[in-house]
This record gives sequence, structure tokens and C-alpha cells, in this order.
Amino acid sequence: MPFISKIERQSDYHLFPSNCPIVIDNGASYFRIGWAGESEPRIIFRNIVQRPRHKATGETVTIVGDQDPSLLKYFDCTRSGPRSAFDSNVVFQFEIMEYILDFAFDRLGADGSQIDHPILITECPCNPVQSRSKMAELLFESYGVPSVAFGVDAAFSYKYNQRLGICDRDGLAICSGFTTSHVIPFVNGEPVYDACCRTNVGGYHVTDYLKQLLSLKYPHHISRLMWEKVEDLKMEHCYIASGYSSEVRFFQEGAKEAEEKTRRWQLPWTPAPVEVLPSEEEMARKAALKERQGQRLREMAEAKRSSRINELENELKGLEFLLQQLTHVEENDIPSFLSATGYVSKQEIESAVVKVTQSLRKAKGDQIENEDKADPFGAEKYTLINVPDNMLTPEQLKEKKRQLFLKTTSEGRQRAKQKRFEEELERERLNKQDEEKRLENPELYLEQLHAKYKELSEKVEQRKRLKTNGGHANGNNNNVSGGVGRGERLNAAQKERMRLLTTAAFDRGKGEDTFGVRDEDWQLYKLMSKDNDDDDEGPDQDEAELTRISSRLREIDPKFFPKSEVGSSVAEIPRARPLTKEDFQIIIGVERFRCPEILFQPNIVGVDQAGLDEMVGVSLRRLLAKGPDLEERMTNSVLMNGGSCRFPGMGERLEAGIRMIRPCGSPIRVIGASDPSLDAWRGAAAYAASMQFQQQTFSRMDYYEKGEDWLRRYQLRYTL
Repeated sequence: MPFISKIERQSDYHLFPSNCPIVIDNGASYFRIGWAGESEPRIIFRNIVQRPRHKATGETVTIVGDQDPSLLKYFDCTRSGPRSAFDSNVVFQFEIMEYILDFAFDRLGADGSQIDHPILITECPCNPVQSRSKMAELLFESYGVPSVAFGVDAAFSYKYNQRLGICDRDGLAICSGFTTSHVIPFVNGEPVYDACCRTNVGGYHVTDYLKQLLSLKYPHHISRLMWEKVEDLKMEHCYIASGYSSEVRFFQEGAKEAEEKTRRWQLPWTPAPVEVLPSEEEMARKAALKERQGQRLREMAEAKRSSRINELENELKGLEFLLQQLTHVEENDIPSFLSATGYVSKQEIESAVVKVTQSLRKAKGDQIENEDKADPFGAEKYTLINVPDNMLTPEQLKEKKRQLFLKTTSEGRQRAKQKRFEEELERERLNKQDEEKRLENPELYLEQLHAKYKELSEKVEQRKRLKTNGGHANGNNNNVSGGVGRGERLNAAQKERMRLLTTAAFDRGKGEDTFGVRDEDWQLYKLMSKDNDDDDEGPDQDEAELTRISSRLREIDPKFFPKSEVGSSVAEIPRARPLTKEDFQIIIGVERFRCPEILFQPNIVGVDQAGLDEMVGVSLRRLLAKGPDLEERMTNSVLMNGGSCRFPGMGERLEAGIRMIRPCGSPIRVIGASDPSLDAWRGAAAYAASMQFQQQTFSRMDYYEKGEDWLRRYQLRYTL
């Protein structure tokens, strides 16, 4: 089976005799394997498996433990994430466990699948017999091991530290692991499993909680918060607060002590390039280059304009020549003569002459003051408008409709232009009067202008509220319906149109619908369609005056801000600013002690179970052989082991918590293991090296003869 790993394969496997046991510490986080009697395990790796496919060949490979990032670029890992064989701290995925054991024995140096050494493997306290039997079946059937022994990792760690003189024969082992935490009492050097206690909170939950908090705090840096990096941040910066409430209060008040405890993680950041002002020589060179480019563009534009003028002049000469030829053609031959030129009538040719003449003037730069006055053929432009319809052919009727439309549009455009011109004159006149008043008394003028602006703005707002809410100026309605009807929001002109519509519908609602037959029906339709509502056509005089005064105030009063701008400034999008070094910093403050606090208060993450200090009291109450002397001996030797017991302040917090549940004056001594992570394997290796170890194992023949029932009663003795 192909493996990908950075761990080198051992070469001295054949130098160990077959009776030398292999010691395995099968933890939920790390897998450790080595030889009995040695002080350090040979192989240590993460207890996870990933099986991606090669992007080129499609071959499935097995990645066990820590991956090599330089090799993962060749594999598709999107469909196969890291998987663990554990549920909490119990092995239940034995297919994954087989991959892990294959890799461990291969890196230890074993050739083939046959393992001819006894195995000592750790398990969790009170491991289900189903998991133990499956593990035994895997070791016996797949690897052919001669004998197997199962032991609890926390018990091996306690016995190892007892041998070093750190703890006593009677005591408590507090093991906070990757996914669970246990408290195991020891009486006369043997664990009492009937009194042990477990909580489903461990280092995994601390890391996951820290990752969630940092992801919510810095969502734009969520891609940087990988699991491995958050794990490193947890082990490097997190600590246990002696008093959780007081520590939170420090950070809430922003005390100096809180600032000292805050840590900053600087992410990779490249500063923006500093813009260097160009020198005078560089500016002169750019100006000369810009001038040359502008000159070239002007030359190109001039050439294009000359070409355009030539084209228009040639076209105009052609049209004038065509008009001269038409004077020599008889009236009956004009249609046949024009069919070859692409024009329909003489009027169309004259229109084309007008358009070409105007285009030519624009191209030459001549100013056209008035398009209607400059039209030499204006008298002949709308020749068919006054001619009766019965005297025109169908083509001439179409032309008459087109001329009527053009004339109406032109007149409307001229009226609008004249109206804008008059409004501009009126605005200039009012501004001139205002300027004269301002020069006479500036302070009085400014005060009057503000008062007028306030009056007009209130008037316009009042009208808008009336239009929206009907007769209720404050926007409230005490009708039974609880709302404002459409009729209350209509003005006089709209109400008149509604009356005409309802009258017509009532009169025509019975019998056959004959609306439109009589001429007066169409007069009624025109009356209903005519929109005389000033509010719909545009802003009224008050709004126009308000706009003018607002513009005037902005010119003379720098402190003036219109109400619309003041209201919109709240929702204004903040301007983008250049990113700085501080934008790429992860600040870890209250998270340093808030995340490990779940070991003592699991309800923070929604786990309704006891914390570590409370579990000690539960275990003491469960002891069958009770007595003040025994409990005092227990609390006088409390050993902390497991990876999650490495947090600073763990011992002091546990001692304070146990003191709260014990009588006053009780001896309490909380001590840490010599190595919380490796003491379990070292204790198991020392245990397997003793001469009496073979008596604690069961062989393959015993497994075949006695089966699972014997495994149910099997229990290792730790005092040999």
C-alpha cells in the first residue's frame, strides 16, 4: 500500500528478539509506537488518515499523520478529508485503524503483515467490550500477533510518576486529553474504575472554540485561521485564569493588566508602495511627451475634419446638381427619374440639403444660433399640413402625419427652450436682488435666508406627508381599517379624474358597452387623460425656491448643510483607505483564557456536564471504601496528565476548585506529570519490560478458545 509521509522507516526491527513487546499509545490525537524498555517512542504521528487521488494517474494513496504540503499539490484532497478512527476516545472505525497500524508497523521496520512480537496497547478507561474485541480481532487476524495486553493510558502515566516519586500510591489522576477528560482514583496503586468520572470536553473543543471566536472576530482573515495554526496559538498563548469573572472584568474595564496580557499575531503583510514625487526633469519630460501626443492628436483630428468637410461638400454639390436637373424634368417623369437616385420626392432632397448644410457648418466650426431661423427651406418644410386629406394619396397622407409630428416636436422643443431661458433670467434676477440685500446687511440677510429655508422646508415636508398619509399630518390614522385609503392621498385633479371614471363606468355598466361610439365619449376620455396635476409634472414653485435658497446658502455659509445631505451622511459608505500593518494583525485578548475555561465550565460550549474540579468531588463520592483519611490521602496526591493540562495556571485553578468542595484545612496538593504527553507511553514501556508482563497478556489461542466473554472480564494489574 503506497504511503506518503515525512517519517523515515526504522532499520533495526530484526535486531529485537520475538519476545520483546511492542508498546503502542493509541491516543485520539497522537499515535506513539516503540519498543519495551526504551525511554522514547520510535514513531509519533497524528492519528488521522486521508486518502486522496493522484491528479495525473488517478491512483489512490494513503496519507497517515502529518502531511507534507509540498507533495499535496499533486493530489486531489477535495473529496477526501482527514478522518479519525475515534468517536470521543473510543475506537469505532477499524478500517481507518487498520491503515494506521499498517503505517505504524511499516515505519517501525516490519516486513510484511506478520508481527511476531507481543503487543501492549492503551485504551480509554471503561472501554466498551465491543471496541476491545474488535481491536483484538484486528491484531490477531490481520497481523498474527502472539499475545496482546490492554491498559489505560492515564494509569500508566500515574504509575510512571509514582515510580519517579512525584505522586503517592493513593491519589487522583486527572487526565485531560484530546476529546475527553477523566478523573481516576487510585487506591494502593490500582485504579478504581467504578469511581472514575468522564466529561466529553478536551483539547479538541478548546481549539475548535478558539477557531470559532477568531473567525467571527476576523472574518476577512478566515482563510489564515487553519486548524494547525489555531492549535499552535492555543498551546502558545492560552492560559487558565485563576478567577474567570475577575479576569473578564479586567478586559471589560480596559485595565493596564489586560493590555499587558493581550497578544498580537502578525500576518504576512506587504506595505503599499510609497509614491515618490517625480523630479523636475521627469516632470518636464512627461510634459514634453504629453505635448507631442496632444499635437499628434490635434493633427489627426484636423485631418479627419478636413476629410469630413470634403465629403460633405461633395455630397452637397451632388444634391444641388440633382435639384438643378429636376428643374429640367417634366412632372410626370419625376418619379422614374428619382427612382434611380434613391430619393422619393423633391422635398426629401431638399431636407437632405438642409441636413448636409448644417453638418458642413458644424464641421467648419460655424456657430448655429437658431436652427429654425437658419433653415432656408422652412417655408416649404411642412407643405402638406394644411392640405385636406381627401386631396392626398396614401403616400402623401403618411408624409403629412410625419410632418405634423415633426412640427409638433419642434414647437414643443422650442417652447421648452424658451421656458428654460426665462427661468434662467428669473433666477439671475433673484440672485442679483439677493446679492444687493446681502451687501447692505450681511448678518440680517443670512438670518432671513435661514428662516426662509426653514419655512419652505417645513412646508414641502408637510405637503409630502399630506400626499402620503391623506388628511393625517402626523402619519397616524385612527380609522377602523388602521390604514390610509387611496382616496385620502389624491389631490383635486386626481379626484376629478376618478369621479369621471366611476361615472362613466356606472353609466356604461348596464347593457351593451357602447363607450366610444359618440364624439362626446372621446371628449370625456381626453378630459380624463389630461394631467393638470402640478405635483406629477415636476417640482412646484416652493420646491424650486427651496432648491435655489439651498444653493445660495451653500455659497455664502460654509457651515450650512441641507437636510437631505445630513440624513444621507449616516448611510454613506466609508471611503476606502489603504491597508496598514494593523489590519493584518490577529489580536488575542480575552480568548486566551475564555477558550480553556470550557474545561471547568463545559456549558460555555453547550455541554451540560461537570468540569474538572467538580469531577474530583464526584469521584470521591463514588468511592466504596470511604473515610476521611482516604479522601485526604487522595487530595494530597492529585496528578495532572494529558495534553490539555499543559495550560499555565491549571494547577492553581484545580487546587482552588478542589478546596471549595473539601472541608477547611484538608491537605490538597496538585502536581503535574513530568511529561503530560509522553508519560503514558513511558509507563507502558517500563511495564512491558518487566518479567511479569507475560502473565498479564492473553494469547491468540486464548482468544480463539474463550472469545469475547473472557475479554469482558479481562483487567490489567498495574502493580507487579
